[in-house]
Amino acid sequence: MANKKKDHREEAVELLKQDAKRILQLIKVQMDNLTLPQCPAYEEVLDTQMYGLSREINFATRLGLIEPEEGKNLISALEKELSTLHELSMSKK
Repeated sequence: MANKKKDHREEAVELLKQDAKRILQLIKVQMDNLTLPQCPAYEEVLDTQMYGLSREINFATRLGLIEPEEGKNLISALEKELSTLHELSMSKK
């Protein structure tokens, strides 16, 4: 049973990382092709995606699939990547 829980845990972590990567890619595409970071549509997409990921992390944490600190680290890493992306975008303008 412990091995099965470990498999679920690893799968949950991998899925959350994939979702974080998908959000980053979505924002990259949006910044490259569609809108500026100051645009309300950009902010709406970013806020919605980050909220969704935070809810997924909360759910996985409540199920005991990931540790709360691991979820916080995932969000923090994504926020840092998005901040770097935003800074690069602004320096191009």
